Amino acid sequence: MSEEKTTNQGVEFVITRVFSAPRELVFKAWTEAEHLQHWWGPTGFSIHISKADIHPGGIFHFCMKSSDGHEMWAKFVYGEIVAPEKLVYITSFSDEEGNTVRASFSETFPLEISYVVTFIEKDGKTRIEMSGGPVDATEEELQFYHSMFGSMQQGFGATFGQLDEYLASL
Repeated sequence: MSEEKTTNQGVEFVITRVFSAPRELVFKAWTEAEHLQHWWGPTGFSIHISKADIHPGGIFHFCMKSSDGHEMWAKFVYGEIVAPEKLVYITSFSDEEGNTVRASFSETFPLEISYVVTFIEKDGKTRIEMSGGPVDATEEELQFYHSMFGSMQQGFGATFGQLDEYLASL
């Protein structure tokens, strides 16, 4: 079982979670397509990976599909990868071709969010610290992003719960 803590400082979203697994394994789960497809995304969605070019400058492009057939495409564009310590990437919703698009649920959700994920190992467990904020957002987009913190906490909490279960199955 893992522990989770979330803070909402300014317009940067921060979430911390402890996993009962070694850092190298948790890092691989975040950086290898064969692992990501088993846990990433909203609860109840399947993940179809279109592209998994996971290196600085590379792209992870995927489709999240609900049980009723609703699809949402998204991508990560990696800026920095320091194995097994740190990931820096920009995420956005996309179309099937990988072009950045607005979120289907809001015209004011920022187009791009920059995330930094750090992996810290202690006593055989791994704490991840994930922080993120909008890139080149308008004031309206910043306010909307901030208003989404509760929903994001629930969403990432559930996604990290899936990672917990996946790591336990390995």
